[in-house]
Amino acid sequence: MISFIGNRPAIQVGRHQVVDYDVAWLDHAIRRAAIAAEIENFPFVEDIRGGVEKYLETKCPLRLMRLDELFDRVRAMLEKIGCAHIAEKLEPLAPPVTFSLVHAAMEAGNGFELAFFEKLRAELRELRAAGAEEIRFTGLRESAMVLRGAAKWNKACDAMLVEIEAFLKAWDRDEETVSCGG
Repeated sequence: MISFIGNRPAIQVGRHQVVDYDVAWLDHAIRRAAIAAEIENFPFVEDIRGGVEKYLETKCPLRLMRLDELFDRVRAMLEKIGCAHIAEKLEPLAPPVTFSLVHAAMEAGNGFELAFFEKLRAELRELRAAGAEEIRFTGLRESAMVLRGAAKWNKACDAMLVEIEAFLKAWDRDEETVSCGG
């Protein structure tokens, strides 16, 4: 049996699932919507987030919930309390997503760096379109070894790691917040 943090369902973000999450990102999404509705200090952000959190932990029968379904529920909650103008402005925002580069490297294979970077670019676009703004990467060193076909770390792996990190930094500047972990 899989144990979910706080008994919350996993959140489906594009083709990715986020299991280990808190709900602080909901605060950001609700505040953004309030500001977009020209309400600078919306006093019920924490209350709404708390209601959503309680629902996810105690009432939600699902083990997996799509991000857009969750935001439909938040919109309905806002409308129910008389904040339809904020509900109209609410845009899906995903919890931080952790993405392992190893799978993309294995799919691309040894010597196919171009395929790896194209797959990575497509995955990042998909995540962004699904509402992910904070993406954390793991498996950088392992993916460099896979792409170089190395059983042990070597200078070619160092060079590949530098390329991967440069790609991610360029994406970060051009697109969204990303963070990398070994």
